[in-house]
Amino acid sequence: MEKKAKKNDIILIVVLIVAALAAYLGILYFQEKSTKDGVAVVKIDGEEYGRYSLTEDRTERIELPDGSYNVLKITDGKADVTEASCRDGICVKHRPVNRKGQSIVCLPNKLVVEIENGEEAEVDAITH
Repeated sequence: MEKKAKKNDIILIVVLIVAALAAYLGILYFQEKSTKDGVAVVKIDGEEYGRYSLTEDRTERIELPDGSYNVLKITDGKADVTEASCRDGICVKHRPVNRKGQSIVCLPNKLVVEIENGEEAEVDAITH
């Protein structure tokens, strides 16, 4: 009886691993598909500064009113902060972002780079 139980346990583990792998690959596929036309939205102190398509390689130096700055580099469909005037440099050490909802934050400069889908959201209700 113990041999059958061990065999069933192994089968269950293999099935769970295959199901988890299939779910992971499905998520990756749909995330890649949904961010095909992604946009890097740059906000400074909560106000939108600019929108940059991830399909076009470019480098933007974002100047802030107090003289501080961040350099946003978009290459190969990914947005990355490659240089900043802040002391800690956490935003520079952050890995590039390219998926909807991912962001890079520079607290000292009050800068946020967030990835959004390129499609405009539809209005579903209007309030007065």
